[in-house]
Amino acid sequence: MLIGRVLMSAIFIWSGFGKLVGAAAAKAYMVHMGVPVPELAWIVTVVIEFVGGLALLLGLRVRLLGALFALWCLVTAFVAHLDFSVPGNNVQFMKNIAMCGGFIYIALFGGGIYTVECLFHKKTPVTPTTPPSNS
Repeated sequence: MLIGRVLMSAIFIWSGFGKLVGAAAAKAYMVHMGVPVPELAWIVTVVIEFVGGLALLLGLRVRLLGALFALWCLVTAFVAHLDFSVPGNNVQFMKNIAMCGGFIYIALFGGGIYTVECLFHKKTPVTPTTPPSNS
């Protein structure tokens, strides 16, 4: 689960960092896409992608982040990548849909034993063969 979590977080850390250091270009693209309040959208995007990606990498609130990223991938697939006349958008759309499935898995089963949550809170991780407990 650690390797999967590292790989799933990497794309968000990379993308969020790019939007952070390339703020002007990211905001201009949001304006081009017709995103309302691009300044606020940029802040939200950087927090979700960069900060959320780092939190996922470290194993903080993994199940919550899995659900958030699943929703984020679904929304961005339909908002930013639905125009298949744009070269590569069909691949970006399907990538987001596939990642949504991976994040649903993370939301259901957590991040495994190598998480900050397990290290400091002594939580027992859920595995695909053990259903989540009601506690």
